[in-house]
Amino acid sequence: MLPEAKILSKNPYSLDRETKSKMLLERLLALHKHHLKCSPEYKNIAEHLFSKDIKSIADFPFLPVTVFKNHELKSIAREEVFKVLTSSGTTGAVPSRIYLDRQTANLQTKALSDIMQYVLGSERLPMLLADSIGIIKDRKSFSARGAGVLGMSVFGRNHLYLLNEQMNIDRSGLEAFLDKFKGKPILIFGFTYMIWQYLYETDIKADLSGAILIHSGGWKKMLEKSVDNKTFKKKLNERFGIERIYNFYGMVEQVGSVFMECEYGYLHAPDFADVLVRDPLDFSVMPNGSEGILQVLSALPESYPGHSLLTEDLGIIAGEDNCKCLRKGKYFTVTGRMKKAELRGCSDTITAVS
Repeated sequence: MLPEAKILSKNPYSLDRETKSKMLLERLLALHKHHLKCSPEYKNIAEHLFSKDIKSIADFPFLPVTVFKNHELKSIAREEVFKVLTSSGTTGAVPSRIYLDRQTANLQTKALSDIMQYVLGSERLPMLLADSIGIIKDRKSFSARGAGVLGMSVFGRNHLYLLNEQMNIDRSGLEAFLDKFKGKPILIFGFTYMIWQYLYETDIKADLSGAILIHSGGWKKMLEKSVDNKTFKKKLNERFGIERIYNFYGMVEQVGSVFMECEYGYLHAPDFADVLVRDPLDFSVMPNGSEGILQVLSALPESYPGHSLLTEDLGIIAGEDNCKCLRKGKYFTVTGRMKKAELRGCSDTITAVS
C-alpha cells in the first residue's frame, strides 16, 4: 500500500492529469492486488469478467454498487471490522453493507476533512443541521443519512438541529441560534429534500445571506416536485438570501470520496478519486461531453473492494484541469438515474459468477 502522504494533501485539487494518473494507477493497482488476495468474492468477479491486463485507470474491474446489497464483500477478518455502514435506500429495499477497519475509516475521515476545509476554510462555523437529533441517537437506524450528518457535524460548532425528535421544527432554538449569530457566517448542512421540506416549504423567515449551505442526495424526491439543482439554488436565494450553495455527489459505498460542486455548478473529482463515463450498451469508456453511466474510482477503500464502482447514475464529464474555478482534475454533472432494467444485465452477471 502507498503511504497516506502520497494519497492525501491539504489541497485535494492540486494534481494535473499526468501526475494524478500516475499516482492513481499505482495506488489502484495496489488496491486491486490486495483485494484479489483478501476477498475471494472480488477475485471471482474480477477474474471471470474482466481482463487481467491493466495498463490504465479505465482497465480496472468495476463492481456495480448494487452488488453490496446482496454480497458480503470485505478484505479484512471479522475481528478487524471497526464499523459497518448501511445505505439509506428506499423503504423496504435491501441496504448496502460496507465494512470498514480503522485504517480505511481514518483515510475516509481525513479525505473528507481536506475537501471540506478547502471549501469552508479552517475555522469552524456555527452550524445549523437540517435534520433531527434522533437520526444519530438511534444507532439501529444509523444509515447513510445518520453517518452523513455525524460526519459533517465535525466541521461546525454550536450545533443546532432544526428538528426535534418528533420531526417538528425547534422554533425557539432556531430563533435563539439566529439571534446569537446575527451578521456572522454560519454553516448549514442537510440532505437536499430535508432542506427543501423543513426549511424552504415552511413559514420560517430569516436572513441567511451570510450562510454557506452544503447539501446532497434526495434528488429523486426533488425531481418529483419538478425542482432541479438550479431551481433549488434560485428559490433558496430568493427566500433566504443564501448565495453560497454547494451540492456534492457521493455514496456510502465510497464514503470520503466526495465530489464537491464548485461555484460554476460542476462536480469535481479530488486528487484521490476519479470518474469515468461508460456506454450503457457495451460499457466502453465514452469521451468528454457524452452522457453515460458514471464509474467512480477511489484510492481509499482498503477494507472492502470499493475502489472501482459502476454507479446507477448518468452523467457527463465537461472537462479536465481547465474549470474556471481553477481546481485541477475532472469536472462533471449528474444528469439522471439509470432505469433499473438497464443495469440489471450487469448486476445479474455479477451475481451469476459470485
